[in-house]
Amino acid sequence: MAHADHTRDPCPWVILSDFGSAFAMGAVGGTIWHGIKGARNSPRGDRLVGAMSVIKARAPVTGGNFGVWGGMFSTFDCAVKGWRQKEDMWNAIISGFLTGGCLAARSGPRGALTSAVACGILLSVFEGVGVLVSRVFNEGTRPQLPPMPENMQPQ
Repeated sequence: MAHADHTRDPCPWVILSDFGSAFAMGAVGGTIWHGIKGARNSPRGDRLVGAMSVIKARAPVTGGNFGVWGGMFSTFDCAVKGWRQKEDMWNAIISGFLTGGCLAARSGPRGALTSAVACGILLSVFEGVGVLVSRVFNEGTRPQLPPMPENMQPQ
């Protein structure tokens, strides 16, 4: 692999790690989202009870959905890395395309293709923004030539 990330676990273990991380992010985000939504949709005196009841019902589902997406994306990412023998931004784009298509497979071929293209475009935007941000912030760390002494003439 060209630029392997040696700070991460090997591929079989990274799938479980990514699944757990995605589940945790979805559960925390779902708790916030559904807590606010439950409080807003409850009567004035029962906002806390309404928020807690919606959180208990919906936050684990949101966490599970995030976990499935993260686990499937990581599985496809490992498979694409093994198939291409490279580690670049195309792996994430291809993995996003495949993940979107598989998650929408029950909606038929047209829906799966639409979802696959949408996820591929979304991951392309993420990767493009990542490259842009890294270029902007790494601009100052580029090695530069020292200034020429005043007594020397350029040739």
